[in-house]
Amino acid sequence: MSDVELRGVEDVPEDVDTAALERMDRAASLLDDGLKLPVVGVHVGVDPLVGLLPVAGDTVAAVLSLYVVAEAARLGVRKRTLARMLVNVGVDFAVGAIPLVGDLFDVAWRANRRNLRLAVADQR
Repeated sequence: MSDVELRGVEDVPEDVDTAALERMDRAASLLDDGLKLPVVGVHVGVDPLVGLLPVAGDTVAAVLSLYVVAEAARLGVRKRTLARMLVNVGVDFAVGAIPLVGDLFDVAWRANRRNLRLAVADQR
């Protein structure tokens, strides 16, 4: 196992590009769970926050989420896994676009965290 620590990911292979995984982890943290809401103690990221802006916010979040997919492609993740990652981003965008319900969904779905786990699993 590698000595890189990624939030929500276990058993990172030794021979994987740890710098790329760390960049993906920072992007996932920024978008999905980098901020802790003080009163309720829930971790949120920029994705549900910008999602409060109808359509434009969810579009920006989806475009930013494609960074994690692009990094995975550079790692050599299989096309099937990349397709699953794009589905995660698409679901996040489509459901996230629903006012209020979509913002709550964004807090729970965490597409970028899911995509990071998929990329690591594909490297095993």
